[in-house]
Amino acid sequence: MAYDVAIVGFGPVGAVAAALLGQMGVRVHVCERMHDVYEIPRAIAIDHEIMRVFQQLGLAERIAPHCEPFTPSEYYGVDSQLIRRMTMLAPPYPQGYTPSLVFTQPAVERVLRERVAQLPNVSVALGTELRDLEVDDAGVSLRVWSQRAAMQQLRARWLIACDGGASTVRSALGGQVEDLDFDEPWLVVDVRVNAAGLAKLPKVSVQYCEPDRPCSFIVGPGNHRRWEISLKPGEDPRDAATPARTWKLLSRWLTPDDGQLWRQASYRFHALVSERWRFGRVFLAGDAAHMQPPFLGQGLCQGVRDVANLAWKLAAVIRGDLGGAVIERVLDSYGEERKTHVRELTSRVKAVGAVICERDHDQARARDTRLLAECDGVVKDTPRQAVLPRLERGLLAPRDSSARGTLFPQPRISAGQESMLMDACCGYGWRLVLGDPLRVPAGEQGLTVIALDPRDWHETEGVVAAWMRRHECRAALVRPDHYVYGVAASQSELQALLTQWRAALT
Repeated sequence: MAYDVAIVGFGPVGAVAAALLGQMGVRVHVCERMHDVYEIPRAIAIDHEIMRVFQQLGLAERIAPHCEPFTPSEYYGVDSQLIRRMTMLAPPYPQGYTPSLVFTQPAVERVLRERVAQLPNVSVALGTELRDLEVDDAGVSLRVWSQRAAMQQLRARWLIACDGGASTVRSALGGQVEDLDFDEPWLVVDVRVNAAGLAKLPKVSVQYCEPDRPCSFIVGPGNHRRWEISLKPGEDPRDAATPARTWKLLSRWLTPDDGQLWRQASYRFHALVSERWRFGRVFLAGDAAHMQPPFLGQGLCQGVRDVANLAWKLAAVIRGDLGGAVIERVLDSYGEERKTHVRELTSRVKAVGAVICERDHDQARARDTRLLAECDGVVKDTPRQAVLPRLERGLLAPRDSSARGTLFPQPRISAGQESMLMDACCGYGWRLVLGDPLRVPAGEQGLTVIALDPRDWHETEGVVAAWMRRHECRAALVRPDHYVYGVAASQSELQALLTQWRAALT
């Protein structure tokens, strides 16, 4: 059977890809070798950008009960002194959701899978393993095996590989990964802590930047608490993941009487990025394209950003919305944008990890002294979102600005008595957001025009007005993935921006 898109891998990234494409009317088939959601400890953090994607899938309200606001993260140095504090942005929240969240991954994955199951144009084959693939100019042929159906052959116009760090697809295509110089063994432990145990634990998340054994403590949803504990040279990762050894490593905080080991696993934390993200009609996404240390909780976020970036571009090609001459440029922009973004964010995550993971005592004391000197001895709040880079290249307006390539805010707007988030009432295509007194030139099509003034849409919290003042503009052309294509400060600049945008797509 032929499909528009085949997806290999049905973890959260593959599920989001399937749901986004399915909502856009694309015929999708998903292959996944596991029979159920993977229960070992993996992601625990998402952010407001990812909640905005879940909103697009109609799932924000269903996922919210499995999330809680991320507490501040306090960093303690060699002598147990506070050396850094990371928090979140203050209200009003620019994306319409709490900027940093902790969540329970298995529950959220099941919500995503339920959404995919509602889409009649998306089929899912669990317990199905990719054995081979061939790529030609017209599409991709896949040979898959399952115990139920034995060997089958599938055909799709395009393929997205969401099959993890050991990607079968990437390996089959000869894809190479670039090592960004981070490789450490850690134990990750999730505990369901009882009331007596909770009374012993910090009320906020803590980074123990201690040379003898760096570790992280994260306040998860409800009574879920996570520890990420570095392993020393010579320690056996398999032994560390046994209950007896895990409780010994947790003895600084808890005893077995204080809670129940939920799940634990040893990992090697890596910083890797694929050299290529596109192989003709095949795209890599999620861990198949990149892996990064967990210190800012951006691993899953990066994978969802991948498929949110790719889905609308691929759907536009499949629907025939793009001029033939620009199709390749638009599809190539996926890897161009995401690889640059991933590399930059990974370098910033590594810098945070370097603060946590310094194992030399003298260097660690020097680190503490430097960080305290930089804030004149008074530790200030640093929003986690301040470390996120913008898009620097790809499908963006030629004229640069401080706003181009950034994530456009989602204001709460009202029309009459009703108030709602912008995407809910204005959709998810290309949007032109206008501040008074600019107007859209006559004859423009393919755009949703949002005029934020009392005569049309009125924003209730001034989020966009403040954003436009900060970036010195009066109009923003926003892509379907909510990133800013370009901005304009005058009517003539707006006309030039739209002319250029039309040419870039047709």
